[in-house]
Amino acid sequence: QVQLVESGGELVQAGGSLRLSCAASGRTFSDYTMGWFRQAPGQDREFVAVASRYGINTYHADSVKGRFTISRGNAKNTVYLQMNSLKPEDTAVYYCAATEKPLYSRTDYERRLLYDYWGQGTQVTVSS
Repeated sequence: QVQLVESGGELVQAGGSLRLSCAASGRTFSDYTMGWFRQAPGQDREFVAVASRYGINTYHADSVKGRFTISRGNAKNTVYLQMNSLKPEDTAVYYCAATEKPLYSRTDYERRLLYDYWGQGTQVTVSS
């Protein structure tokens, strides 16, 4: 039994910053791969960033490199997404996801079907 809950989404101005958080609860395993995805209206859900269950390895989509940073709290059942220099095209529902599957490649990190648990999403709206 695993539950993921996102928070922190809101309306912000272009160029602003926002920090999203995701908390996992109700699971028996202590470490897992956690990622962030987003979905804009009429668009497919796309990969944003991932934090590996192993060490502090992270990987970010090219579209957000240099602006977004994924990190994990000292409690490994938490993950954050720091978003800076926000653009209107960042407007989307942001979802956190988790899996206990061993993911080792960038292509695997980006595959939605490999993630077993998903939050309900939090709306991020960037105004111009």
